[in-house]
Amino acid sequence: MHQTQAATQCTQAKLEFQALGGRRVEADFSGGYLSSEGGSLLLRQIDQKLGLCEKLAGCFTDRRDQRFVEHDLAGMLRQRIFGLALGYEDLNDHDCLRRDPLLAAACGRADVLGQERHHAQDAGCPLAGKSTLNRMELGAQEHALTKKIHADADRIQDLLLQMAVAAIPRKSGVIVLDFDATDDLLHGHQEGRFYHGYYKGYCYLPLYCFCGDVPLWSQLRTADGDAAGGTLEALQKIVKAIRGRFGRQVVIIVRADSGFCRDELMSWIETQPQLYYVFGLARNVRLQEMLAPTFWRTAAKLDAEAVRLAKAAGAKAPPELEGTAREFEELSYRTLKTWSRERRVIGKAEITQGKTNPRFIVTNISSREPWAQGEEQFATGSGLYERFYCARGNMENRIKEQQLDLFADRTSTAWKSSNQLRLWFSTFAYLLLSQMRAVALHGTPLATATVGTIRLKLLKIAALITVSVRRIYVQLPSACTLKEVYGLAQRRLAGCSP
Repeated sequence: MHQTQAATQCTQAKLEFQALGGRRVEADFSGGYLSSEGGSLLLRQIDQKLGLCEKLAGCFTDRRDQRFVEHDLAGMLRQRIFGLALGYEDLNDHDCLRRDPLLAAACGRADVLGQERHHAQDAGCPLAGKSTLNRMELGAQEHALTKKIHADADRIQDLLLQMAVAAIPRKSGVIVLDFDATDDLLHGHQEGRFYHGYYKGYCYLPLYCFCGDVPLWSQLRTADGDAAGGTLEALQKIVKAIRGRFGRQVVIIVRADSGFCRDELMSWIETQPQLYYVFGLARNVRLQEMLAPTFWRTAAKLDAEAVRLAKAAGAKAPPELEGTAREFEELSYRTLKTWSRERRVIGKAEITQGKTNPRFIVTNISSREPWAQGEEQFATGSGLYERFYCARGNMENRIKEQQLDLFADRTSTAWKSSNQLRLWFSTFAYLLLSQMRAVALHGTPLATATVGTIRLKLLKIAALITVSVRRIYVQLPSACTLKEVYGLAQRRLAGCSP
């Protein structure tokens, strides 16, 4: 049996560190086939379980002459998406990563050492370099007729929705869809670049939709439109996909902040069976006047005598009182021009350290629906606000997680369509890791961990690779702190453990 355990092709000068006792401490990069991506094998298993990258490859047209192709589309997509999951945001990183035999194995490359490449200059590089991956991304341009690889945006969007809906737990009786928009600051002259006054910079304004930690929608939009632009069209597709899997009896609730409180969106939802909304509502003078009596009750909870004296003196507003208290009020409200009907509004009259803080939400949930009975978060106005609406902050954390840990804001190509493809790659990477949490890590210390924590503790593990005729042997560190979790995740993904 032939065994190869390699030395590096380049020689490195020794790195001298502080001595330890009477011994020198030296280091160099001659360790051979080592990798810091020991968890990439788990990524390969969850990808195979879902068939994600194979299905995604079907959304591309490959016009390359297959006689000369060394890197198939599915392998390139794995390399790009796994790279994001492992913390490599830039295509330039892949000029070094292309030499990693463990990542090559995770991407399905049989020649993990790169010894069978067509050209001698590529020997030792089993994976694609930055230029090859870049050509794949630039093929997303609508008019890129000269590109051999072309991405079909509609099919990619439909695939993301299909796979995300399949990831929602089957026994869900109430499905909550969280919509939100965020800023994606731009530092160049990308196509579709606009200045946004609220974010005080040039940016894109992507639209996201999550169901729990499952991403259903990520649409890159320019920043010159309404924050809710395109939400109705997205919601119609999402609802159709959910109904296709769960049937018409499942309850769907759309939750979003005041930027999505638009009559067109609310009116469509109101015409659909078992479809509801809870939106934030921006305060205005009329709403604050309607909530004024409730503020008197709130102030009385802090100091009833002070309120009595203020009313006796003819005060038009409660006195400023130290402490915190809140009351909720049910209102019926219709705007003067923009709303087509009167709607249920819940107002929060809160006093915090002497300052009033009025807040409002609007909903078509009456709290009398059969599915709402016995549920505290739907039974009262205060429950809808505090227990249900405020929980949408978790969705904001999911967006932050995708941007900070999976580089969803790395939209630095010159063309908007290519930047949209990068956003989708990040979203598919998030879907991959969210399913790893659900399938392989439930009941473990990483069951609710962020993507960054999963990467740090489970994916970024040192590995020594030995390649022989019969096997690829990966040795992981004996001192790995989560080796039991790693082993359990592997068995679950292989279908060997509940």
